[in-house]
Amino acid sequence: MSFINVEIKARIINLRENQKTRKEKPTKKEYIRNYLQSKNADYKGIDLQTDTYFNVKNGRLKLREGNIENNLIYYERGNKAGPKNSYFQLVKVEDANGLKETLTKSVGVKIIVNKKREIYYIGNVKFHLDEVAGLGDFVEIEAGNILADLNQVQLQEQCEFYLNEFNLNKEELIEVSYSDMLLSKS
Repeated sequence: MSFINVEIKARIINLRENQKTRKEKPTKKEYIRNYLQSKNADYKGIDLQTDTYFNVKNGRLKLREGNIENNLIYYERGNKAGPKNSYFQLVKVEDANGLKETLTKSVGVKIIVNKKREIYYIGNVKFHLDEVAGLGDFVEIEAGNILADLNQVQLQEQCEFYLNEFNLNKEELIEVSYSDMLLSKS
């Protein structure tokens, strides 16, 4: 079954805005975490994830191995800053090692992304606070129709709402995936 997400990814610079003030302001990451907690977001926990991307002709194929999420995910998404559509298929995986071995032998590994991810939900909107090895800290906002019968325009409006709530500016928005960012570094 195919689904759609409207996604936003932004880099988080975790410096305190003013080190000289008596009452320190929270970092951007702390601000977002506090916001989610104040809105009673459903906290799913911290997932230590390994995403193995495989060589495929179209879209992206990754095997996600974590202590919360274990899925084979195929998705197609354009590269642009700000809200972007992502069309995806998700398959739950019970034998990640066997699947990884088979895919590695048949199509080859493109790159591996390791991250520590805090996962929250408010309704159908999923939030990630990510620490990505070799890249730094990020926030992702994913408004999807997997949990709600919403169209692309409604999903985009949800993303833009949280973009404003988190005070994310255009300079912080990321166009590409973590895998693309790591590939461009190597």
